[in-house]
Amino acid sequence: MGKFGLDATDLRILSALQQHGQLSKTRLAEIVNLSPTPCLDRLNKLKAGGFIRGYHADIAIERIGDFTQVIVTVALLHHRKIDFDRFENHIRKLNEVTECIATGGGMDYVLKVFAPNLRAFQALMDGMLSAELGIDRYMTYIVSREVKSARPSLSTLTSQAHR
Repeated sequence: MGKFGLDATDLRILSALQQHGQLSKTRLAEIVNLSPTPCLDRLNKLKAGGFIRGYHADIAIERIGDFTQVIVTVALLHHRKIDFDRFENHIRKLNEVTECIATGGGMDYVLKVFAPNLRAFQALMDGMLSAELGIDRYMTYIVSREVKSARPSLSTLTSQAHR
């Protein structure tokens, strides 16, 4: 059993879903080498346990349009819980911000932002500054091309954790 009570079969199920997305119960059972009914039971337990957040399509957004992608690092003026909460609550409401991670070190947050164009991105940043979120400074990095974008490999992570 793993750290959260997951065994090798549970990890194979999660890895298969991560790699292939939502599958029929028969196909999932084939991939993980388990009969369909026990496989479905395990899948339902994994869902109930909160291990599966949802199923998503990997859209080739670059084929839809030439959008602006920006990485933004943000440092807050103050480092109290209320300051972090205010910033994070505001960020959760912004559809343009697709990722936000809190970091240690020189900057407090790293954001991934998608906007229709640079003007729209700047309007978003102006709105954040006007919202009095306690931003001390921010730096922007325009993405010129995406070299790699992937979710962490569950099978690689779990196999390395057992070493």
